[in-house]
Amino acid sequence: MNTPFRPPNLALSTVGLSLATFMQVLDTTIANVSLPTIAGNLGVSSNQSTWVITSFAVSNAIALPLTGFLTRRFGETKLFVWATLLFSLASFLCGIAQSMSMLILFRAIQGAVAGPMYPITQSLLISIYPPAKRGMALALLAMVTVVAPIAGPILGGWITDNYTWPWIFFINVPIGIFASMVVANQMKGRPEVTEKPKVDYVGLITLIIGVGALQVVLDKGNDEDWFNSSFIVITAIIAAIGLAVFLIWELTDKDPIVNLKLFRHRNFRMGTLCLVLAYAAFFAIGLLVPQWLQRNVGYTSTWAGFASAPLGILPVILTPFVGRYAHKFDLRILASGAFIVMGATCFLRSEFYLEVDFYHVAMVQLIQGLGVALFFMPVLSILLSDLQPNEIAAGSGLATFLRTLGGSFAASLTTFLWDHRAIVHHERLAENITPYNQNAQAALTQIGHGDPTYAAASVNGMITQQAYQISFNEVFHLLGFVFMALILVVWLAKPPFAAKAGPAASGH
Repeated sequence: MNTPFRPPNLALSTVGLSLATFMQVLDTTIANVSLPTIAGNLGVSSNQSTWVITSFAVSNAIALPLTGFLTRRFGETKLFVWATLLFSLASFLCGIAQSMSMLILFRAIQGAVAGPMYPITQSLLISIYPPAKRGMALALLAMVTVVAPIAGPILGGWITDNYTWPWIFFINVPIGIFASMVVANQMKGRPEVTEKPKVDYVGLITLIIGVGALQVVLDKGNDEDWFNSSFIVITAIIAAIGLAVFLIWELTDKDPIVNLKLFRHRNFRMGTLCLVLAYAAFFAIGLLVPQWLQRNVGYTSTWAGFASAPLGILPVILTPFVGRYAHKFDLRILASGAFIVMGATCFLRSEFYLEVDFYHVAMVQLIQGLGVALFFMPVLSILLSDLQPNEIAAGSGLATFLRTLGGSFAASLTTFLWDHRAIVHHERLAENITPYNQNAQAALTQIGHGDPTYAAASVNGMITQQAYQISFNEVFHLLGFVFMALILVVWLAKPPFAAKAGPAASGH
């Protein structure tokens, strides 16, 4: 066996890989708070501006599972460097876009080239670190995954308020160029075996149609009132047919473009299930808390960001320790601890009320950070542990794709549940306010000071707030039970959990 490849400067290589990944993950959320400004500047409705998010998500979801095929064709290093450079170029084009259609097109390109970046980073980090330190590499990547989405809305809001919205894209250009140059230089001479696999056109086309349509359904469903919209119904049918054909074809084709046979590995199967469900619940929390703070409690977007931000503190502090000492423990114990902490914080939020103060919101976010610090690295290690070295890039891409899809499902389902349950509770709370209820009528007279229209509007506003609060509490109660159930799932994985090195590191 050849000596495993080690870059000239391991720390610099790690910085280059992490910066590129941070930039790419940051871009999944940085544009969210800037949409009203972008819509106003480009002269479109706020509903049309959401395609800035949807176009990125759709193309990213399609590109992620293609990572394994692209790695076999071009090699990990070359694929990473070119994807990062193209991401920088697409970011620049987004910044100079003069119309919404141009911006949506460039965001779609940006999402597509971003697809392989995270899985390849994972694979390269595992291959260049010695076995005893691979946990540290995965823990560092986990920290980036957590901190970047939190930083995105805060940074995006600050840039938009103090400069102009194109700068949320322009900042990627120097970062991407620096990261790609560092990685290209450090990985020079890294042996990689490439091949020219047959292009599975049926798999590729059905993947694009099925995943693309599904992502559109998930992103636009709430806006279009779900299956009351003919657009959503038709798109959902297209997604169902496309995905059904894709699954049948990929499981029977000799050289599939997405290797679904990776699920034959027990730990990959159980680890991916834990990753997808836990990340979906985590994503739902990250979506719901800021919305609730702004809609119900009256926070500005900036203060909602500050209240949410403590989530990232403990992962940053604890990452080095988790990475260094995690291998001394059964990773299932660490993951179970993570699920207990995150479940407990959900139950704490299920007791929140409209007058809850900033301190309590921020403290629960801070405590949840402990669960997040213990979650990503152990679960990633478990799901990669029984893959062959040449399967890691493909496995990481497939798991990340499913994790991303899980986040999209969570976003749609959480928003739907919150709104739907609020309507139910509004009806229940309002059913006793009738002309025949003398107490209610006396209260209305007192509130409105004799003006029945003002009184009705005021009471309706209070009922709506309370209804959304009760619904918020219910959703978090449900999320708490999801995390607790995952403790059972993670124990279906079996040791050992040491992540294998990539092809180059193992001398292939």
